[in-house]
Amino acid sequence: MLRHTKTLSALAVGAAIFATPVALTPAFAAGGYDQVIEKVDWSFGGITGQYDKTQLRRGFQVFQNVCASCHGLSRVAFRSLSQPGGPEFTEEGVKALVAEWPHQVTAGPNDEGEMFQRQPLPTDPIVGPWKNEKEARAFNNGAYPLDLSLIARARTYSKDEPFWVQVPNMVKHIATGYEQKGHDYLYSLLIGYKEAPADFNLGEGLSYNISYPGKQIAMVQPIPEGGAVEYGEDAGAPNTMEQQSKDVVAFLAWAADPHLNTRKATGWQVMIYLLITTALLYIGKQRLWARVKKQPA
Repeated sequence: MLRHTKTLSALAVGAAIFATPVALTPAFAAGGYDQVIEKVDWSFGGITGQYDKTQLRRGFQVFQNVCASCHGLSRVAFRSLSQPGGPEFTEEGVKALVAEWPHQVTAGPNDEGEMFQRQPLPTDPIVGPWKNEKEARAFNNGAYPLDLSLIARARTYSKDEPFWVQVPNMVKHIATGYEQKGHDYLYSLLIGYKEAPADFNLGEGLSYNISYPGKQIAMVQPIPEGGAVEYGEDAGAPNTMEQQSKDVVAFLAWAADPHLNTRKATGWQVMIYLLITTALLYIGKQRLWARVKKQPA
């Protein structure tokens, strides 16, 4: 079900994805309007969009082998990976996954009143490697690798546009059901690593990223040009930085909104029901009042 990763540098594996930067630039203080953001055509975007199960499986593979070295999903249980609307792994596959998961969970107390470490169960959340925030910062040069459960919903970006541009865009987004600003930002962030210009004052230990506010971030590039994991021949996608970045963001989108498929399907059913009900009420009203003569003014 899952493939092994390619060899990654120890620095990349230890990097904190979406971590808090240790230095800020004037561009960040001004609002970060110089960010370069690519708009992606997501399968789950729009009014009728749905998650692609195959893409979510690929995204989990990237998360497991790259992101999970620093991050957890505290609001997502392992067993959720087998539920409809998500990656839909088999229950046996989930049990095998937790049996080999590299990070243990804190449980207890035992009969002696002490907490202890054990292998996670399918009912446990997808845990990261750190016991607490201080340990996480100590291993990541002061940066804190955030929990990624809601990261796709928590992140967004802004553009310094006049109101006569912002208002039509807002109306367009409402009409088309566009709510993927955070997803576009995360994707752009993952592919936004570049060589810093010669005149750019890059802080020590930071990486240059054209999509991050201030253009410098506390993590190194997590997904290299050739991809960070090896997809199988039946994965239906190439081993590229762009594809694997898109896949892992799609998986994080599902983690933040696991009921999207059901919600959108139910929404259309409700709309059809309301339209039919409105039509029947109108016809009933016309027939009921058709026999009543209109009184002269």
